[in-house]
Amino acid sequence: MKEGFRQCTAWLHTWTGLVVGWVLFFIFVTGTAGYFQAEITRWMQPELPMSARAGVPTDPVLAVHHALDRLEQVAPGAARWSITLPHQSLVQRRWENLGVAWEDMPVSGNGAGQRGSETLDAATGAVLPAGPQPRDTAGGRVLYRMHYELRYMPYAWAIRIVGVCTMLMLLAITTGVITHKKIFTDFFTFRPGKGQRSWLDAHNAISVMALPFFLMITYSGLVFALFVYMPVGRDVLYGPDPLSKARFANELFERDGLAHAPVARPAIPLAPLMAQAEAAWGVGQLRSIAIERHEGGSPEITLTRVQRGSLDVWNPPALRFDAGTGALLPSAPPPGGSALQAQGALFNLHEGLFADIWGRWLYFVAGLLGCAMIGTGLVLWTVKRRRHHLGGGQERNEHMGVRLVEVLNVATIAGLPLAVAAYFWANRLLPLGMAERAAWEIHTLFALWLATLFYALARPLHRAWIELLWAACAAYALVPAVNALTTDKHLGRTLPAGDWVLAGFDLTMWGLAGLFALLALKVARRLRPVVAQASAPKTAVP
Repeated sequence: MKEGFRQCTAWLHTWTGLVVGWVLFFIFVTGTAGYFQAEITRWMQPELPMSARAGVPTDPVLAVHHALDRLEQVAPGAARWSITLPHQSLVQRRWENLGVAWEDMPVSGNGAGQRGSETLDAATGAVLPAGPQPRDTAGGRVLYRMHYELRYMPYAWAIRIVGVCTMLMLLAITTGVITHKKIFTDFFTFRPGKGQRSWLDAHNAISVMALPFFLMITYSGLVFALFVYMPVGRDVLYGPDPLSKARFANELFERDGLAHAPVARPAIPLAPLMAQAEAAWGVGQLRSIAIERHEGGSPEITLTRVQRGSLDVWNPPALRFDAGTGALLPSAPPPGGSALQAQGALFNLHEGLFADIWGRWLYFVAGLLGCAMIGTGLVLWTVKRRRHHLGGGQERNEHMGVRLVEVLNVATIAGLPLAVAAYFWANRLLPLGMAERAAWEIHTLFALWLATLFYALARPLHRAWIELLWAACAAYALVPAVNALTTDKHLGRTLPAGDWVLAGFDLTMWGLAGLFALLALKVARRLRPVVAQASAPKTAVP
């Protein structure tokens, strides 16, 4: 082999990044938005009232007393009772008021009973009204789910395509580290105005800046659909048919199949148990109380702590008590053991569920850096090929492959963000009574994205870059204006009210508009000499 190992990895790094770069860019854009999916959904439902921490009890024991009274009225003899105390939920990313929930005894032939829930006034125990019905919207959740469902294709195909792209990205990251022997020196090196060298410096600096995040997000993404990508072990031990898969899931999650028995108000007072929990976790750290009973066993009371940044989001600290005697019971081991806990920790690392608001902003910025890393890599490939092409004296002949990649770059890097802005516009402008309104919000996104592809084909490339970047700037800058014209949840109200979810969304739109304005100016400045030189015969590329 004439070429060395480093040259081989450089070739692999280039082509693995290029082949799936556009899909990866889509995955990173929609996945990055997912870190604020709850906040996006709230902005896309302006009919809901602005946030207010109402009903905080001065005495949580009194709130629990009200909740038990309500459960006795609405769900006597249910299979399970649950009481949620007012708290700031890290997972749901919102303030939770006092709530009750129950599951009825299952009827014959069903594994689970019907479920119900209500929100109560913590001070009086009165049932709070459901509030206004929000508009039909796909919200932030569908935008987030696109990053692995890819939309408009069967889930089984989409998750496999995403898996292949993710594995190639992991390969591209690994080979990129091997290729750059002076990786940390490159991090501090940026030479502006040097054409291909400047793009390479930018690509290197961005890649190193958030390298641990890129490695984590890529590897944990593969773990998400572990048994889709590597089903052999499970299928050999349990079998590939649906019943065998269900048996595997039952064993993994330790579903013992024990039947539930009807529950009732505990004979013992709950105040001492709550005091014991607060002594262990701190005042105000009690999140919920669950009462259930298995057939043939004693009723149990489980007190659960408010989630506070642990990676084991789905198994927060809990205390179990015998509902008849008040005796403390041994802690139940988490289902699935340490293997499932490790997988859950990787899930939560990927989704950032454990992170507070500043942690999620850090994830968001790292996600944007991921978009920039992929985008600069895609542009770098075309800059190198265009330079080689023009250097060979073929500037008068359009190279089909280079032209195709350049058009796809414009439509993806500039067109996709513009399409996401159109998604927010559609939420405000589509008629409220429109059939399948939520689906049409998504159709708007993809229709505009497709339109940017045709636009890039029809316009001179440098003009398409500049015009689409300015269009994205204008689209994001005007989102708060459209919001103000169509709803009463505008900055004039949300800022004085201190509703930072709604106000933060509008301000973020302006921040993104500023970012695209900066990109448009940079690209216009950078392409101007290229255009001038390209118009002259036999001129070298800068």
